[in-house]
Amino acid sequence: MAAALQPLRALSRAAMEPRARRLHLSAARGDAVVISGRKLARQIRQEARHEVQQWVAAGNRRPHLSVVLVGENPASHSYVLNKTKAAADVGISSETILRPASISEEELLELIARLNSDTAVDGLLVQLPLPEHIDERRVCNAVSPHKDVDGFHVLNVGRMCLDQDSMLPATPRGVWEIIQRTGIPTLGRNVVVAGRSKNVGMPIAMLLHTDGSHERPGGDATVTISHRYTPKEQLKQHTIRADIVVAAAGIPNLITADMIKEGAAVIDVGITRVQDPLTARPRLVGDVDFEGVKKKASYITPVPGGVGPMTVAMLMKNTIIAAKKLLKTCELQAVPA
Repeated sequence: MAAALQPLRALSRAAMEPRARRLHLSAARGDAVVISGRKLARQIRQEARHEVQQWVAAGNRRPHLSVVLVGENPASHSYVLNKTKAAADVGISSETILRPASISEEELLELIARLNSDTAVDGLLVQLPLPEHIDERRVCNAVSPHKDVDGFHVLNVGRMCLDQDSMLPATPRGVWEIIQRTGIPTLGRNVVVAGRSKNVGMPIAMLLHTDGSHERPGGDATVTISHRYTPKEQLKQHTIRADIVVAAAGIPNLITADMIKEGAAVIDVGITRVQDPLTARPRLVGDVDFEGVKKKASYITPVPGGVGPMTVAMLMKNTIIAAKKLLKTCELQAVPA
């Protein structure tokens, strides 16, 4: 059965490729195609907007997203603002619940419990990172798995690892969508994921290597995961043979041109704020030496404007999924035994 499905998957990917190519920025001959995450995200948000309109027109309540933001981390505040703006853009109602960094773990867990039981809340996320005195894993597991639009609850992680339907983390799902919508082949290809974080690197590796014929289809790729203890020369031995390199280590310029083979696809998930040596102003950089690598790669994502916008777009998709599943659960509970 799986063998019979492979030609169909190949045909669907090939059919998808011409449409996706129009979403790329033009590239000079010989350089990589620069994948515009902003354009792809706009397309996905348009799909989400249409889905919400249909959902509300059918008489359903508008999906609602609650975001808990603890402390004054400027980056976290910026990320949350982007999420609530995107929610408004697609027709999802949202709220940001602010709490001081001094909040106790128990107080935060009590707040999450109230939001879990609130039937008006479809999607719930607690913005990370949290203050050091709070156990992030305990907090992530406190969020109802049905409302867990971040996909961080242990139940959702476990189902993802078993190739079962689950709420996928937004950034890994964004990377998956970039690869699928661009038409980058994964079946039987060599992939290196640089970074093993439980929220990004590990889920990306799971999505890419698992069976494409399972309940939650994967990429059927051969995946190698590197981490901070992988020597640079050893990492190069893997990346130089890779058809796809996903850089998610948070180390600026970790992946350089000499580490990439001709024609590889390079997805840069890293984002670090550094000081520009010329302007002395802060700027965002990824894990990839963009200017050098784009001369050898076939596809490459920029930073900013690559994976970042896709993360927010996939969060909107997850919120819609949560709203629909929550209604279905309520309907099943209302059916007499």
